[in-house]
Amino acid sequence: MIHIPITILPHGHGLPLPAYATPGAAGLDAVAAVTDTHMLQPGARFAVPLGICMAIPEGFEVQVRPRSGLALKHGISMPNSPGTIDSDYRGEVKALLINLGQEAFAIERGMRICQLVPAAVTRAALAVVDVLDETQRGSGGFGSTGVHT
Repeated sequence: MIHIPITILPHGHGLPLPAYATPGAAGLDAVAAVTDTHMLQPGARFAVPLGICMAIPEGFEVQVRPRSGLALKHGISMPNSPGTIDSDYRGEVKALLINLGQEAFAIERGMRICQLVPAAVTRAALAVVDVLDETQRGSGGFGSTGVHT
């Protein structure tokens, strides 16, 4: 378990802190810290404020993920899913939502709007080489392995 210090911004006061809904949950449910209801029109995007800032320890990130129920029932998702909050970011955490549904969606204060999933980060060192090793797939791109098993 990692410990992540957070601060609550003025518009986040009175709202529940991000929390695990069940003992087996991977993500902390976070709520919208909007001051007024925001209508998210079909096809529109909106950065939903969560009313908190975090000090994520070095070597970790927090992934911001959509909620499956909102996606299934209303077509609400995230165009950059999962979003990443880096360990050196100290600004307000927001959830970038998109309405892929057919109807406007009301984002209301205190509504569970996304999940926050802490994750370890592995850093890479790139090495330039003249030739890459061969694999069965090779340079086959999207769909190159087929759709059937």
